[in-house]
Amino acid sequence: MAAISVAFFYFLYGRLDGLGAKIDALGGQIDEQGRSLGARIDAPSGRVDAQGADLGARIDALSGRIDAQTARIDALSARLDDHTARHRHVG
Repeated sequence: MAAISVAFFYFLYGRLDGLGAKIDALGGQIDEQGRSLGARIDAPSGRVDAQGADLGARIDALSGRIDAQTARIDALSARLDDHTARHRHVG
């Protein structure tokens, strides 16, 4: 009876050991797939970040150009006001 119990114990131990190895292998596959998925997500994310930075630089450049044009318009407006004030006919 004791021999059967020991044999059964080794049988169960072997089955559980094999099951543990399968679980470890599946865990490794899950880890690898997670890393692969993470890399696939990071790549587009990096491109989006780069495009966002490029777009931000373009907006800043356009904003600078708009500010320069606004300054020119303000200067022309001041010159026109000055010219109008000097040539206003008092009637």
